[in-house]
Order: sequence, then structure tokens, then C-alpha cells
Amino acid sequence: MPELSELLPLIAVLATVGAVAGVLAGLLGVGGGIVLVPSFYYVFSSMGYDSPYLMQICLATSLATIIVTSTRSVLSHNKKGAVDWEVLRTWAPGIAVGAITGVLVVAALRSVVLQGIFGVMGICIGLYMGFGRSTWRLAKDMPRGTVRAVLSVMVGFLSVLMGIGGGSFGVPLMTLHGRPIHRAVATAAGFGGLIALPSVIAFFFVTIPAGSRPPFTLGAVNLAAFAVVVAMTLMTAPIGVRLAHRLDPKPLKRIFAVFLVLVASNMIRKAAGW
Repeated sequence: MPELSELLPLIAVLATVGAVAGVLAGLLGVGGGIVLVPSFYYVFSSMGYDSPYLMQICLATSLATIIVTSTRSVLSHNKKGAVDWEVLRTWAPGIAVGAITGVLVVAALRSVVLQGIFGVMGICIGLYMGFGRSTWRLAKDMPRGTVRAVLSVMVGFLSVLMGIGGGSFGVPLMTLHGRPIHRAVATAAGFGGLIALPSVIAFFFVTIPAGSRPPFTLGAVNLAAFAVVVAMTLMTAPIGVRLAHRLDPKPLKRIFAVFLVLVASNMIRKAAGW
């Protein structure tokens, strides 16, 4: 375990990242996981815990923080009457099934594969955020029946593979089906809890070898990183919500899209061993 003098800068990094993740969760509806997963990877690698199991820990810990971030964000949005509770209610079963399936797949894969998956999907999300148009439509209303069942499972499954709260998939999904952007962001915040709660419970039962996990890790969830990040996101998620109802998110999304593509590309580089 690193000395205190080495840990303090890493704690400062986690606190800063947690603050940014909270704002992003409320402002853009993308969930903090997109920022947290690569940040956790950097911090834990710097502590000497780079192993075939590292991405499992990063994904699980990110999802644990999203339980808190999502709850705080969706409650803040609900005060403004922006949450579509009918969508959350009807999509919840499929999302939960997809999330649990995602944990089973993550537990069977190794860090390098998960890095590659995160990188590829991160680039896809970044490109959509950068070049997507609010006028694009697939339908006038949200899917129902079999289509909803399939898509809800996919949202839960893919979100767990990336350690994110579902906003990165939920917001485009809803806007492509006729939901206004502010309503989509508010409702997608609720996807986070639907994904994170069942998956984190499952991650507590994932076994990580003793020498491959940082201190204070339960199952695949690092409780120390969780505590630092949550302390910050609790304060900053409502700030993001207030900004979301005052600002035009388009320029911010494009800037974040560039950042995301760069981070995801770096993940692919590491996965390829370059």
C-alpha cells in the first residue's frame, strides 16, 4: 500500500473527478461513470494494482457511486416536474435483467477486454454527442412491447459493461423517440439507479484475488473510492441540474464529446498494449 504522501494526491484527484462527475450527471444526463471509470483506472494503477481484474473494480465502483448520484439527480429533476415516471416504471424490469447479465459477463472477462469494450463504445457515444442532431427521430413515441423489452435489456447490459448509469444510452434513445431533451436528461438520470442497484449487489459477490484489489474493497467495489467520490457528487449533482435548466447544452456536449473520444481512444491504446 502506498505511503500517505502518495495517497493524498490520488485522493485529491478522486475528489475533483467526483465533483465533475456530479455536475455532468445533472447537466448532460450522461452519468459520471464515463469520467469515473478511466479515473479509477488511473488511480488504482498508480497505487500498483494494475491486474487482469482492475477494470472489474473500476466498473463496479463507478456503478456504486451512480446509485447515489442518480438518486440525487432524479429527485432534483423531479422537483421541476421533468421526470417521466411512466418510462422508468415500464423500462425497469428489462434494465435490471440486462444489468445482472452484464455483471455475469464482466466477471468472466479480464481487464484488457473490458478496456477495449469501454474504448469502442466510448468513441461511439462521443461521436453521437458531437454530431447527433436534436431533430433526428426514429419514432414519435417510446417503444413498447417486444421492442421495449429488447432495448431495455440492452441499455442495462451495455451500461454495466461500461460502468455507466445509462444516461449515455437513455438520453439518445428518448430524444430519438420524441422526448424533449430536458425530459430525456431528467428521466435518464433515473436509469442510473435501475442499472446500478442490482448490478452493485451482484458485484459484491464477485471474487477478486487478494493481491489484485486495493484496500477497502468488498467484492469488486472499492469502498474508499466510493466514499470520496460520493461526498463530492452529493454536493455537485444539484448544480448540474440547475445548469441543465438554464443553459444550452449543445456546446458543452460537443466539448465533452471530444474529451470522451480522446479518453476512449487511450483505453483502446492501452488494451492493445501500445
